[in-house]
Amino acid sequence: MQLPITDPVQAAARTAWGEARGEGRQGMQAVLNVIGNRAAHPGWWGHDIAGVCQARAQFSCWDSNDPNRAKLLTVTDADPQFREALVLAGCLAAAHLPDLTGGADHYFDRRGATPYWAKGAFYRCTIGHHAFYRLGLSGKG
Repeated sequence: MQLPITDPVQAAARTAWGEARGEGRQGMQAVLNVIGNRAAHPGWWGHDIAGVCQARAQFSCWDSNDPNRAKLLTVTDADPQFREALVLAGCLAAAHLPDLTGGADHYFDRRGATPYWAKGAFYRCTIGHHAFYRLGLSGKG
């Protein structure tokens, strides 16, 4: 598979699978919600679904040194979790994916250290091992 991936469903599904396949359907949906919330408010993190997914230093599964990168580039729909991610990503691309995160545009794995950006960010919810936040002045929208 060549990079960058321009198909929004493929990019989003591979990101959700790479970031949250161990978190089940809700965990993958929440990652997709973050992607959708970022794409809805274009900025330094990208301007569309595929761009948001593959923006430098945003989703660790795309980092060249992350072991998930090779896996996400080669996974096929023979994998049941990836099939689920494809369905959810299709809903995201069609603007029919309910937001489980309350507008979150960031998250982190609570099993690791709290990142610097979380200080002052607006906590939204926790789904599985991921804590979801919204950056910005009001946390609204």
